[in-house]
Amino acid sequence: MRKVTLINGDGIGPEISDAVVKIIDASGLKIDWDVQTAGEDVITKEGVPLPERVLNSIKKNKIALKAPVTTPIGKGFRSVNVQLRKELDLYANLRPCKNLPNVKTRFDNVDIVVVRENTEDLYAGIERQADEDTAESIKIITRKASERICKFAFDYAVNNGRSEVCVVTKANIMKLSDGLFLDCYRKVAEQYPQIKKREILVDNLCMQLVQKPEQFDVLVLPNLYGDIVSDLCAGLIGGLGVAQGANIGTDCAVFEPVHGSAPDIKGQNKANPTALLLSAIEMLRYMKEFLYAEKIEKALFKTLAGGICTADLGGNASTTEFRDAVISNL
Repeated sequence: MRKVTLINGDGIGPEISDAVVKIIDASGLKIDWDVQTAGEDVITKEGVPLPERVLNSIKKNKIALKAPVTTPIGKGFRSVNVQLRKELDLYANLRPCKNLPNVKTRFDNVDIVVVRENTEDLYAGIERQADEDTAESIKIITRKASERICKFAFDYAVNNGRSEVCVVTKANIMKLSDGLFLDCYRKVAEQYPQIKKREILVDNLCMQLVQKPEQFDVLVLPNLYGDIVSDLCAGLIGGLGVAQGANIGTDCAVFEPVHGSAPDIKGQNKANPTALLLSAIEMLRYMKEFLYAEKIEKALFKTLAGGICTADLGGNASTTEFRDAVISNL
């Protein structure tokens, strides 16, 4: 039986993680869940939002499913997500964005995978106040990080039957930093003759994504562009409530929804578990449990196609009613 770390989060986290665990259990797949708490609720007891025991659990089990954790804005503790990525070197942020049955959007046939470099760029946090009226941020792009994220994108394309990997930069302006990322893409691309290549500037990409998003397959981007474009793509398929995500490194992987902890509806049995369930399905594929991943995905799609959905998608099902409907459709 495979042991998997479960970080049940705070806010709506415990409710949606309970729903997803019950769905996976009902599928027949046996997982030994190593339940860990993190975030706002553990600070009073342990003094930090991400105790060492959580990191140790992930390092031991190699795989984690994580519900959302609240991050204070402008004050308080640093993001648990950012800390996890840094401590575990989760260099690849994977964001599949695909239309779901009966989730109304402006576009059909969207099936895009965003692969975002997770460790450097402007997000390295190297800033200084040059003088009273001037602040500077340093953009870091390295060959090592650029090559490994491009290799990750091409390997993902090969392993998942994808046909094209498109690199996204602003290399016409940032000729050294984005130019280095583009150069690394071109060198890595030579190793994958079976995959089509495309290069696009990030501003042109954004325009085309809101005109003909169905033309794109796998996108690989530096950190800042990846952060922005991944949320844009989530908007194409119905918003963050249905957007899955994963942060993957050489040794460990953490699968999580993109949305926040929604403390305003905590404990009200209203939360939509779809994004966390999609993240769990991606986790099962990562674990090579393909049959169970497909079985749960079909049950989810059948539930949505039948018009059973939570309030954020225009329905009236509670979290537990939605969970039970998916289990019934397994």
